[in-house]
Amino acid sequence: MTTTVPRTGRPRLARFVKTRYDKARDRQVLLGPETVVTLNPTGADILALCDSTRTVDEIVDELGRRYDRVVDDEVEAFLAKLVARRWVEIPDE
Repeated sequence: MTTTVPRTGRPRLARFVKTRYDKARDRQVLLGPETVVTLNPTGADILALCDSTRTVDEIVDELGRRYDRVVDDEVEAFLAKLVARRWVEIPDE
């Protein structure tokens, strides 16, 4: 089953998940129960924007201002993977 992310949804990190800078890795990481995921700069930027105030469309627009090339489908696919793992939530409106 494929997880879909609504473009009007307002993603946020799950309650038990957080991001932080890891000095040893010199990168942002996603921390969950018994999980550490090293994020690339784009992934870290996407998650920093997942504060439940912005829609997926607004996140894509903001990334478009920061980067030369942003592919909507790639942002959606990244978020869908995190939603499937329950690390990101998109509450019903």
